[in-house]
Amino acid sequence: MHTYREVLALPEFRVLFLVRCVTMAAISIGSLALGATTYASTGSPVLTALSMFGGPLITLLGSATVLSASDAMGPRRASTIMPIAYSVAFLLQALPNLSWGLRFAILAMPFLAGSATSGSFMRLMHEILPPDGFVLGRATLNIAVGVMQVAGYGLGGVMLVWLSVSSLFLVAGATMAVAVAALRFGLRERPGVASDKGLLTRTRDANRALLGSPTTRPVYLALWVPNGLIVGCEALFVPYAGHSGAGYLFAATAAGMLLGDVVVGRFLPPRHRDRLVGPLRMLLALPYLGFFFAPPPAIALACGFVASIGFSASLLLQERLVRVSGPDSRGQAFGLYSTGLMVGQAVGATIGGLLATWLGPAYAMGALAVASLCSTVALAPGLRRSAPAPDHTTIAH
Repeated sequence: MHTYREVLALPEFRVLFLVRCVTMAAISIGSLALGATTYASTGSPVLTALSMFGGPLITLLGSATVLSASDAMGPRRASTIMPIAYSVAFLLQALPNLSWGLRFAILAMPFLAGSATSGSFMRLMHEILPPDGFVLGRATLNIAVGVMQVAGYGLGGVMLVWLSVSSLFLVAGATMAVAVAALRFGLRERPGVASDKGLLTRTRDANRALLGSPTTRPVYLALWVPNGLIVGCEALFVPYAGHSGAGYLFAATAAGMLLGDVVVGRFLPPRHRDRLVGPLRMLLALPYLGFFFAPPPAIALACGFVASIGFSASLLLQERLVRVSGPDSRGQAFGLYSTGLMVGQAVGATIGGLLATWLGPAYAMGALAVASLCSTVALAPGLRRSAPAPDHTTIAH
């Protein structure tokens, strides 16, 4: 598969695309609303960053114990669990006069509910698409993420001018309910993977194999660490630029991510893909060094846009993950990636909030960029083990 028309010609993939669009719009609007109300009530960069990006820390418990449910359950059923919890959580956040502690407890709901099934959506996509359509299909879903983050954060910033925060939460909750309906009625169910091992044992054994392998471990770290540190920069947009300015910064970074995914997924020849993993990871961090100088809004927008093009390196690393993981544990492999990515983002946001408390948002963003560059350089030797062989044969663990 080489064109968007080919992947979107598949009816079930069109449903996945719709679900991704609706889900990201809801999460963007709800996240901006939560960040705005937390900063308004606490004035704390740390709590604001945690409110927007800290929820994934909760998924660590499920990933360590029941993540193999991503393979054991039917993927359609598993994929609806987190959207249902998100819808309920956003509607609860709309209640007036909630303390920030209670808001954080509600924030935990979708992450607790989805911690066992975070790889199911990617498993669905892998089963719907033919093998040669993975990168383009993943890029197409990332386009949905980029477009709807631009729309969601931009619309959320405008809505915050005219509407209350509670209204934004209601919009987000209703939008997420649409995603649940599309999954339930737009996809056929597929069987889970049978196993004679218990859920806890299977989860433990697969996690140990994936994280213990000298081939897959560097891929995971390269997917988690540089990204998470740069998300720490994004978590400081509200303290750096204020509520309305942060919406534009989030929209600019989402647009940059969209451009990178389009170029890498649609136009970059397969033979050149792996050569760009390192350069794209460097691009992800370099523009944020400019924040050491506290740039004005226009320059800040440009820096965020250019840097986010580097997120497209994740497409290439996910392609490696498909190649080096087995079909019986692919849901868990991607669930582990998803959990680690979100946890890395949460850790990055926490570090960013702490640094901003001591140094201010601008210097904190520059420091996180330096750390991201260092991690990219340190991980380069280990990534050579998962690089495709000259004849593109599968690499064994």
